[in-house]
Amino acid sequence: MTKSVRLLTDGEATAAVLRTQSEVEARIRAICFKTGPPALVGAELEWTLHHTAAPSAPLTAEKLRQALGPHTPVTIKPPGDLSPPRPLPAGGTITVEPGGQVEISSAPAATLAALHAAVSADTAHLTALLGSAGLTLGRQGIDAHREPRRLVHTPRYTAMEQSFDARGPDGRVMMCSTAGLQACLDAGTEAELAVRWAAVSALGPPLLAAFANSRRHAGRDTGFASARMAAWWAMDPRLTHPVGVSPDPAADWVRYALAAPLTCVRRDGGCWAAPPGTTLGDWARGALPQPLTADDVDYHLTTLFPPVRPHGYLEVRYLDAQPADDWFAPVAVLATLLADPATTDAALDLALPVAGHWEAAYRYGLDDAALRRAATAVLDLAARRLEPGPHRPEVLDSIERKLR
Repeated sequence: MTKSVRLLTDGEATAAVLRTQSEVEARIRAICFKTGPPALVGAELEWTLHHTAAPSAPLTAEKLRQALGPHTPVTIKPPGDLSPPRPLPAGGTITVEPGGQVEISSAPAATLAALHAAVSADTAHLTALLGSAGLTLGRQGIDAHREPRRLVHTPRYTAMEQSFDARGPDGRVMMCSTAGLQACLDAGTEAELAVRWAAVSALGPPLLAAFANSRRHAGRDTGFASARMAAWWAMDPRLTHPVGVSPDPAADWVRYALAAPLTCVRRDGGCWAAPPGTTLGDWARGALPQPLTADDVDYHLTTLFPPVRPHGYLEVRYLDAQPADDWFAPVAVLATLLADPATTDAALDLALPVAGHWEAAYRYGLDDAALRRAATAVLDLAARRLEPGPHRPEVLDSIERKLR
């Protein structure tokens, strides 16, 4: 007689205890890339936030709640208020980062034109809300006016701050002063994945250099083209430096995740501090008293911040935040360079000579001759392959301005 088999629910699967490192590795592989024909594009836009009349004045959670109204995320609501925030008019959601930075996460879109329409509508709505409260969005990738100061107090951020402080001040700068622009691109088919992974990684230094805009921090000239990336780079390299690139991207990510230190461990109560120096691999080998679950592994992956992160899709994290009216060009460039295999191959070839030049990119930007050559070449390729449409002149104008 046959035996019926009950499939695990999502909740049961994530609560399952992983008893060996092989099971941990299998979990990471299972969720890091969702392969299939590339179809969708998304964006996450983050900005520092300032009082319009006094950009150096500190923010308060109360002021943000007043400004955001029904869109206020739970992390800055009064204790006990767990009501979910209302989505923005075009479907985006708002989060508030540790230092009060505001972020819009778009819904995935089928075309660049649809993404532009949705994000532009949501950005206009957010800008109007903030303006009514006397607040304005920053225009670069790091707070030009204030020293880092944490505004959001959650067990996660408290534990992460404690972990970062053990290495130096850059973790607080990253958490509370930096703002990035993220492009979210499909991983592609299994046959395409390795090249797409290699291409978005290699494109990092030239595109970081081209769109770098965060030289001033806390009222002073840092000397860096991207002080935002300088802060990320100065942190623990196991958390913020690039993932290795090989023909097996899932294996690259597994190695990175296992070797990365824990920055927080969720527990009942308010203390999520992680044992110093303990990695996910250590936990998989029994270093912590509590068992390791699939959900713990998934959560650990959210505490890793390489320039390109697998998140089912490819989450490109190396761009400085752009002014609210300039966000589209770098996202369109990346989407265009990954729009078809031939263009992706060509972009990879153009970027490979400077693929590892991260420090030069954040230090010198396009003043570095090799990076300028590579950036000019890849941006020219994107300009030639950019799909026709009403926003093409906007992107071409942005590219021209960056290369002047």
